[in-house]
Amino acid sequence: MYASVKTRRDFLKVISLGAASLAVPGCAGISGQRTGKASKDKLNFVFILIDDMGWMDAGCYGSTFYETPNIDRLAAEGMRFTDAYAACPVCSPTRASILTGKYPARLNLTNWLSGKIRKKLIGAPYIGNLPLEEVTIAEALKEAGYATCCIGKWHLCTNPEFIPVEQGFDASVDRQNLRRSHKLKKTDPKVISALTDESLKFLEANRNKPFFLYLSHYAVHTPLEAKKQLVAKYKDKAAGLPPAKGPRFLSERQWQVRQVQDHAVYAGMVQSMDESVGHVMKKLKQLGVADNTVVIFMSDNGGLSTAEGHPTSNIPLRAGKGWLYEGGIREPMIIKWPSLTKGGSVCCDPVTSTDFYPTMLQMAGLPLRTKQHHDGVSLVPLLKGSEALDRKAIYWHYPHYSPQGGTPGGAVRSGNYKLIEFYEDNHIELYNLKKDISEKHNLSAEMPEKVAELRKMLHNWRKSVDAQMPIPNPQYKSKTGE
Repeated sequence: MYASVKTRRDFLKVISLGAASLAVPGCAGISGQRTGKASKDKLNFVFILIDDMGWMDAGCYGSTFYETPNIDRLAAEGMRFTDAYAACPVCSPTRASILTGKYPARLNLTNWLSGKIRKKLIGAPYIGNLPLEEVTIAEALKEAGYATCCIGKWHLCTNPEFIPVEQGFDASVDRQNLRRSHKLKKTDPKVISALTDESLKFLEANRNKPFFLYLSHYAVHTPLEAKKQLVAKYKDKAAGLPPAKGPRFLSERQWQVRQVQDHAVYAGMVQSMDESVGHVMKKLKQLGVADNTVVIFMSDNGGLSTAEGHPTSNIPLRAGKGWLYEGGIREPMIIKWPSLTKGGSVCCDPVTSTDFYPTMLQMAGLPLRTKQHHDGVSLVPLLKGSEALDRKAIYWHYPHYSPQGGTPGGAVRSGNYKLIEFYEDNHIELYNLKKDISEKHNLSAEMPEKVAELRKMLHNWRKSVDAQMPIPNPQYKSKTGE
């Protein structure tokens, strides 16, 4: 099966890219090829994707403990989105949605690779690699003459034949490459700096041609590691905080959820990640390409608040990574489009990670690929401040258990209302996010007509994308005998 896919992909590359090719310098690790005619007039793209960064983890989103001056400056120079969503509460599916413009359910890539947890339900089957048939945003830009490079976490394959250079990236650098080239340990807080250095090399080498840099940090994901001086700094800062007005932890089902941002190691990781953003922005300015470069900042899922050290708090959002509540899917998102997006502007329209693909194509003046980015909507009208998006709803399908406590379910947001359907017992929760961002007041019993409307929308959508569902686990026995 792989051979036929690879043959088809090679054929598409030949007819779309032409015969000429040259190696792209500036990246250690796996090298690739790039072809096509370059133009200095084309917009450049830098996409910075953070792993597990919560909605409240930057100063511009309300954090008073973490220090993020560079992210805050990016927001002051671009548009900050208040209602931006990841397509999934865990990482791999969201990453796939960014690169393909499709919902994870449509791709049948609905869980982190390779996640297996056995409980009351058996999680729906899902594929282990981003299919080579998908024409990623990297491939679309590469065909238009862009130099493309993936720096950092990929997490879209369990088979080495599906690596970034097979998905449109001329070159890639991951943590394994860095261990060899930078002599780093398997886990090392210096990984953030090393990834940044490789990114700066790529920018320097491609300053005179259009480029797409996909900088995908491993931070601020576990393991929790930060530079010693930063840990000491934030321990002192945490010690000087006024007493919390409420408990530091509350319960979400049987899971403990952090309510206060005061984790010194995590704060150090956030600062190092923010410094990376600053170095990239400074480099763009030094190279004289800042005014012609779109910078996108996003996280792949909500902040980790319910497990694995509970490093951050997403308050006022409920729960965190792995959950379909807002804490698991609402993300910090900033787009800087020089000269066209008003600096310091704020957008409250709901948007999602499938939207990047058509947005970047339209920004670059390239034809849309509606069959590919089927579930994305271009954000250009919002970025120009001209009009709202013509979209009725945003959907989620996570038919799995997460290590952070989330259970199989689906969700739909239409307007201010969000419905969550829990697959274990099919119970429904309904929230008005405009009035209740913390999802404390379940309206399902009060608004049966709205429940019926949104539930029908969700079910019809699942059918339209051929969403795979979990099934009962015949070997499951609950502790209560249910």
